[in-house]
Amino acid sequence: MTMTNIYLHNSMTRKKERFVPIDPKDVRMYLCGPTVYDRAHLGNARNVIMFDVLFRLLRHIYGEKAVNYVRNFTDVDDKINDRARQSGRSIAEITQETSQWYLEDMGALGNLEPTHMPRATQYITQMVSMIENLIERGHAYAAEGHVLFSVKSYDNYGALSGRSVEDMIAGARVEVAPYKRDPMDFVLWKPSEDETPGWESPWGRGRPGWHIECSAMAKDLLGESFDIHGGGNDLLFPHHENEIAQSHCAHPEAHFARYWLHNEMLQVEGKKMSKSLGNFFTVRDLLDEGYAGEVIRFVFLSTHYGKPMDWTETKARDAENTLRKWRKLCEGVRPSQVSQLALESIADDLNTAGAIAELHALASRGEADKLKATAGVLGLLEDHMGDWAKSVDLSLWETKLTKAREKAMESKDFAQVDRLKSGLIAAGIDVRMSKSKVELVPLAGFHLDRLKDLE
Repeated sequence: MTMTNIYLHNSMTRKKERFVPIDPKDVRMYLCGPTVYDRAHLGNARNVIMFDVLFRLLRHIYGEKAVNYVRNFTDVDDKINDRARQSGRSIAEITQETSQWYLEDMGALGNLEPTHMPRATQYITQMVSMIENLIERGHAYAAEGHVLFSVKSYDNYGALSGRSVEDMIAGARVEVAPYKRDPMDFVLWKPSEDETPGWESPWGRGRPGWHIECSAMAKDLLGESFDIHGGGNDLLFPHHENEIAQSHCAHPEAHFARYWLHNEMLQVEGKKMSKSLGNFFTVRDLLDEGYAGEVIRFVFLSTHYGKPMDWTETKARDAENTLRKWRKLCEGVRPSQVSQLALESIADDLNTAGAIAELHALASRGEADKLKATAGVLGLLEDHMGDWAKSVDLSLWETKLTKAREKAMESKDFAQVDRLKSGLIAAGIDVRMSKSKVELVPLAGFHLDRLKDLE
């Protein structure tokens, strides 16, 4: 079998490059995971789905056991501390609960669990060790219980974002503090008050800065050099820029990450998602509204990760209708071989929209076995994700509405008919009434649970 070449747009070089792993038997990648203090919003799911497709692609090409995928939990952070103070709940309780929410929500979207899911609090020792290394090499300094990375000590700072230090200072909200030697220096370690989490260190009781967490976890689980690192483009600066600086300075002989992938942001109905506009959704919000996880995933995959993505109800309805047709076509069918054309699309910088076009072509030709196999590389049409699309028996409701209508014709009181009809429509059902019969047809967004209030 011919090896499919993978090409990825490397944010570091700003061009598409052929992916060549350091070790084809141990392909290693790292995705910055969530800070666990609340539900994951819709935009948070985009890089998870992107990396899941990449994970599936790499496993398909190099073998399931040859890919090592790390996605962390940031479970020590000022946002978590603030949430604990506001809610009166313990930090441990909040992080445990929200981590489980995250796993459930990402699983509902059809994402595989990564190989490793480290928590930052499990790697404090490794973080302290890396900070000590940076101090010894002259790249960091202790001041007033803090340890700071000296940005000017690293000549290549700004290589990822492509900005000069001066430009970054001008465009960033830089924390001014008397203990900083330079405004751009960033925190590696900071002191903790009695009420905030803290660990003993050579610089007193404190906690790590955000950036050092990912560097330490990546190094421990993937080594000093690994293949792919990624996240949303909002992490490009300062988070990933700072990761590169401290990792290269701690291990100057290593590469750290060789390929950097960043996804664009999400919009809702053409507008930036924000609470002030009333278009802010969590993944759970959409699931609770009756959108199937597979439908949400399909909408995400319909736009290339490098372009802004627009979530719309129209796209969701179209996705649901398409998936219903495909699932009906694939009922009882065993998957065969993956379409080479679709595979090459995915391998071409994760061109999932191109792969979906090939799925449409396979469906139109009735090649259900090939359709099912190929969709699996995108995390679609998998058996365990299909409960939402199973045919629904609405005959009981058809009978109820028919009897109510017959009774109303006699009494001339149509209140019960109107109530049932309105409830069925609200649940996502097309109510078709002729002189001879009542027919109920589920539409996109229908969920059986919505009929409970009508019973």
